Amino acid sequence: MTSAHTPVFRISVDDHVMIAHSLPGDFFGPAQQLHGATLAISATFEREGLDEHGVVIDIGMATSLLSEVLDDLRYRNLDEHPDFTHKISTTEVVCQHVAMQMAQALPDQHGLRALEIAADEHPRARASVRVELGH
Repeated sequence: MTSAHTPVFRISVDDHVMIAHSLPGDFFGPAQQLHGATLAISATFEREGLDEHGVVIDIGMATSLLSEVLDDLRYRNLDEHPDFTHKISTTEVVCQHVAMQMAQALPDQHGLRALEIAADEHPRARASVRVELGH
């Protein structure tokens, strides 16, 4: 249980991914057509207090984890990606995919309480998802 005086720390790392996809249905207007997108992705790691090294998570490890997860999506048509079969690859769904992959890739005993993945579609639009982690 969190005490009212327990500080909660967050650290974020950034990367980007270039994808192609289409979004079926009239709801998506011109985005129904196959098009490319560059998503600026940030991963934010959160924990109560700091670890024995005085950090939330090692920045190098966090950067590597994000890069490795995004490598599977880079320069791919998500319409043909097996993880997006029967899914509409909206920015929100891409965020969820990245978050779940990141959560699985974390080392045991990570001590984190949450992970947030955000994706900027362009400077005026972004989506994010927060995953509570059992520690």
